[in-house]
Amino acid sequence: MIEALGLHKSFGNINAVQDVSFVARDGEITGLLGPNGAGKTTTLRMLYTLMKPQRGEVRVDGFNATTDALEVRRRLGVLPDARGLYKRLTARENIKYYARLQGLDEKVISARIEQLINMLEMNEFADRHTEGFSQGQRVKTAIARAIVHDPRNVIFDEPTNGLDVMATRSLREFLKQLRADGRCVLFSTHIMQEVAALCDRIVIIAHGRVVAQGTAASLREQAGESNLEDAFVKLIGAEAGELE
Repeated sequence: MIEALGLHKSFGNINAVQDVSFVARDGEITGLLGPNGAGKTTTLRMLYTLMKPQRGEVRVDGFNATTDALEVRRRLGVLPDARGLYKRLTARENIKYYARLQGLDEKVISARIEQLINMLEMNEFADRHTEGFSQGQRVKTAIARAIVHDPRNVIFDEPTNGLDVMATRSLREFLKQLRADGRCVLFSTHIMQEVAALCDRIVIIAHGRVVAQGTAASLREQAGESNLEDAFVKLIGAEAGELE
């Protein structure tokens, strides 16, 4: 379980994240939904310890991300906004490198890599150098690398960004499989179809603040709209009006 408790982060005079609180639960997919520049990536970076909140607290399985950062990192698998593959290594070598950084035994590494290659349908390119990979191949490699240590909590920052239809469908099925395994899945997006297709719970963020959260049905009811996209527009529009 991942908990954000009153997170605040500013850069100079810009309040990027203001009092953001929500819970992503085990066995659920939680979507962090918002327009570009809403504060989604900054929030995620605080959750996976890349940034420290100026106020507030992050907890992962009960561990504080500031005082127990190493333990929190062990419990997280993270796909950041920058994929950052090593181009001179093959996909398999990229995954193995990160597995060794996690301190896994070599026999465990080999078995885990084969499992991930099969799960993510990477057999055709697993032993090719990643330079020249398609966007879908890069994302799959980065995901395998992120979860090679078998974490119970995963955070993906806009995982389908730039993917074609087939790669997007494949990734959606993989996220559903993680949920079926009882893992906590949290991902950010600005694509309404992703939320409708995947999420058990939705956190809508705009102007660095949580403006609404709940199930798709509860958000539609709150906004008085039958369509989730219309509900989203109304909810972030209401927040914009409050700020003026």
